Amino acid sequence: MASKAAGILAVDIGGTGLKAAVIDKDGAMLSERERVETPHPCPPPALLDAYAGMAGRLPAFNRISIGFPGVVRHGTVLTAPNLGTDAWAGFTLADSMSKQLGGHPTRLINDAEMQGMGIVSGKGLEMVLTLGTGAGTALFRDGELMPHMELAHHPVHHKKTYDEYLGVASYEKHGKKHWNKHVKRVIELLYVLLHYDRLYLGGGNAKHVEIDLPDNVTIASNDAGLTGGAALWRKR
Repeated sequence: MASKAAGILAVDIGGTGLKAAVIDKDGAMLSERERVETPHPCPPPALLDAYAGMAGRLPAFNRISIGFPGVVRHGTVLTAPNLGTDAWAGFTLADSMSKQLGGHPTRLINDAEMQGMGIVSGKGLEMVLTLGTGAGTALFRDGELMPHMELAHHPVHHKKTYDEYLGVASYEKHGKKHWNKHVKRVIELLYVLLHYDRLYLGGGNAKHVEIDLPDNVTIASNDAGLTGGAALWRKR
């Protein structure tokens, strides 16, 4: 049985940066956050080697929680839009990272959903929209994670997907002011679609949001992409 004092290695995989930290069972950070640039290309062996290096600089842990930017199921990657689906589809990431990092029990979930686990209040319909290399979403009802939706790859405007409309490429092409108009439009569209009680904006580019937000929309701490990893080990 795991020691109550033992740490959880939280892994937040992004298209731009790979992050890791050791957290406790309640999600509190027990270490500083480690971060390295995401290699390009980033096939599974390159990612595993990067995390082996980071883990070696962190305190001891006996469990691993992974947030991955794509569709994942039963510890296996189905899609990896920003890392290369051809290289990743069918890869058993949970088992492979466990073996790479000492054989510890490992759980895998979508990265926006892991971030949401570190953010939501557990009351009503709550949604997370991550703004990073692409766009990610997660939906919770009374704290319960709802089935995963790949809204990032659904058309939102002139055949552009949420990824293309909100991702870093759009930010760099259109500039901050125009990109913020995109964010405003998506906030409004998501409310029409879901009538969420609260929407949380996360991800590395949430810091660039400069519009007046509705009262039920909040910019969340990006550390939740790591601290949410504690919730993967509760009630299971």
